[in-house]
Amino acid sequence: MATSISATGFKGNLCSLFHGTWATSMVGEDYAMLVKSVPSHVRVGKPIRAQPMMKNVNEGKGIFAPAVVVARNIIGKKRFNQIRGKAIALHSQVITEFCKSIGADAKQRQGLIRLAKKNGERLGFLA
Repeated sequence: MATSISATGFKGNLCSLFHGTWATSMVGEDYAMLVKSVPSHVRVGKPIRAQPMMKNVNEGKGIFAPAVVVARNIIGKKRFNQIRGKAIALHSQVITEFCKSIGADAKQRQGLIRLAKKNGERLGFLA
């Protein structure tokens, strides 16, 4: 037999277990059991926040990456980053002096510095 829906409700073989209004749907023992099963006090601790993992995307890439990783592990990250920063600054100065000697403008100099960084990533110096 087919079932149809009208504005007054279902017509056909379907029946509903819900009788009354939403306010009267849970009365008696069902409501009492629900109230007992829900704790009255809930302890909420401080949320544990995971430390962000800042991993080097160049880790293990390039021919010099293994040597760079070993050097970093031997001398420590802080000291290694200081030395690497000084080396990058010196290299940028060399590029700047080269650009001055050939008469290249600032845009060309910046392009050469970007190219040096890209090459350093490919070779594994930034691992």
